[in-house]
Amino acid sequence: MAEKSRKGKTLVIVESPAKAKTLKKMLGSNVEIKASMGHIRDLPKSRIGVDIENDFSPDYIPVRGKAAVIKELKKKAAEARKILLASDPDREGEAIAWHLAHLLSIDPATRCRVRMYEITAKAVREAVSKPETIDQNRVDAQQARRILDRLVGYKLSPLLWKKVRSRLTAGRVQSVALRLIAEREREILDFVSQEYWLLDIAASAEGGRQYTLRLEKRDGKSLSLGSRAEAEQAAGDLRAAPLVVTDFKTRESSRPPLPPFKTSTLQQEASRRLGFSPQRTMRIAQDLYEGIDIPGRGPVGLITYMRTDSLRLSDEALGAVRGLISERFGSTYLPEKSNTFAAKGRSQDAHEAIRPTDVRLDPESLKPHLSPEQARLYDLIWRRFVSCQMAPARVARRTVEAGSGRYLLKQSGISVLFDGWGRMWPLDMKELAIPEAVPGEFLRIEDILMEQRFTQPPARYSESGLVKALEENGIGRPSTYASIVQTLEDRGYVTLNEDRRLEPSPIGLIVNDFLVQHFSDIIQVDFTARMEAELDQVESGSLPWVQVPREFWASFKQKLEEVEKTVEALNLPKEEPEPIGEDCPECGAPLVKRKGRFGEFIACSAFPKCRYSRPVLKSIGVTCPKCGLGQIIRRRSKKGGRTFYGCERYPECDFVSWEMLTGERCEKCKTPLVVRGKSEPYCPVCQPRSLSGKKKAGKGK
Repeated sequence: MAEKSRKGKTLVIVESPAKAKTLKKMLGSNVEIKASMGHIRDLPKSRIGVDIENDFSPDYIPVRGKAAVIKELKKKAAEARKILLASDPDREGEAIAWHLAHLLSIDPATRCRVRMYEITAKAVREAVSKPETIDQNRVDAQQARRILDRLVGYKLSPLLWKKVRSRLTAGRVQSVALRLIAEREREILDFVSQEYWLLDIAASAEGGRQYTLRLEKRDGKSLSLGSRAEAEQAAGDLRAAPLVVTDFKTRESSRPPLPPFKTSTLQQEASRRLGFSPQRTMRIAQDLYEGIDIPGRGPVGLITYMRTDSLRLSDEALGAVRGLISERFGSTYLPEKSNTFAAKGRSQDAHEAIRPTDVRLDPESLKPHLSPEQARLYDLIWRRFVSCQMAPARVARRTVEAGSGRYLLKQSGISVLFDGWGRMWPLDMKELAIPEAVPGEFLRIEDILMEQRFTQPPARYSESGLVKALEENGIGRPSTYASIVQTLEDRGYVTLNEDRRLEPSPIGLIVNDFLVQHFSDIIQVDFTARMEAELDQVESGSLPWVQVPREFWASFKQKLEEVEKTVEALNLPKEEPEPIGEDCPECGAPLVKRKGRFGEFIACSAFPKCRYSRPVLKSIGVTCPKCGLGQIIRRRSKKGGRTFYGCERYPECDFVSWEMLTGERCEKCKTPLVVRGKSEPYCPVCQPRSLSGKKKAGKGK
């Protein structure tokens, strides 16, 4: 376990300050917790950093800006009795642990690795007491992925600069996701809408029973009415013949509960029910996993690790939730055995599905201690977990059929007999009670309703819809879904339209067309899915990691050279700035959105005569601590260009901070915690700092 000496404390290294804070209160004074602040070594940004000729050997260097963190970690490691590496329990976390081991001269084969699938006192102490070795296969899978992405990004992007336009980027997975969006857009553009008509009959029977029957067949064949004339002809025929009930059926069935959440389904449901983006969902879930301070219990991680594609649940968790269901809802809502769910596709069963760590901590009791968005997401996770272990819902579907001459009409409805798991989670069905009907009885036509409709093109992907498509096609992993979507938006290849759908930009379509035309074998769904499957083989130990980039590079290099030599540059016209519909506050000329070295910004169209400009405001994902309504956005001061943070609702809300907020509050004074640079979160009231980053004398400890 990386024994250093008989003296000193045990040093536990995690990724984030929030997780470090939670663990500190759980493990006590004999353990020192430090955060690596994510990756501490990576491939260099200034060059490819991969020795292709030497079996794709990576050249890892310290991450820029991490010198102080590395120095501190080495100092604490030298003083420690033993060192435990407790980064997140996934591929990225395993790679971080491996890099830390190399940095601190720890043998990865020793028991120095701690994996925490939930941050509760019991689980944490158990994990710390039983450290494991670093999983080299998992590390190798991450290395192979990183190198593949580097080869594509650093070789294909410069080609785009030469052949299409400067500052464009391509990515092994991002470009395939763009292809999905672009192909859907082509389907929409090529779609030819067709007219069709629906015909419904409002009818009644003895005793006031009411029915609304839809015309479905003529002469035993499905009927499609393509014009008003056809609809009116059918309506005339129906008026001329008696309407007689031919069949009435009642069929009861059960609906099993939905499985617990995995990463992709959590992102999809959070988008559908809460309006959260995948990125926002994962940020909030990270907070819930790393720990929330609950009065009377101290800090506790409220959910299990949120990057997973497993649907497995522990026996302990199943026992706890079954006990709660029995107590709250009675035995009728509790199935005889626990419900189990099988994951589809390339599921990794390293850890459980996403669930509450303690189901007894219900959303209502936690609401006062969570931010509004944390409370909403926790409620979603808690309800989904409880519902997945409840009894099936029972429904009755009634169908009445009626004949009129050559025509067949039908009406169906569904009603809930027993809500079962629907007590905790929406059944998502529209109930419609249909009165009984007797075959052979006549119905009186009250009205004939004709409705014109047109066929619709396929819908654009929503953010959650794209995540679903990526998972179904075997593209990416739970840890990458959100970042894939975000990257496409950040690159300007897609935008979220007013319907919150992903719409490819003109340059996004151009880049996609270029890549599909010249790199179709690589930028395709099946190829990317095969690569993901090979990475899974590396993780399982059945495939050497170097074989993956080796085989990929052979064909990729040849294609790069071919396109470089034979394909002419597109010579696209200069990108025109985009008007934003506002006038310059200084000269009155229209404002436009431009792209610069450091991203998009707003500027006056009269430049250089008028030099007014401002940044495109971007949220940091934290709700304003003052008004509780707006999002905190990053701004730049007019004097000196200093970055500061303020509420998007300004001037209605005047909150401002020079330091970036974390979304947490000080335990003592409830002031919002902030970070400066790579510092750990601190309270500006209890622990104020000078502009140099040092604490002011006489204040705070």
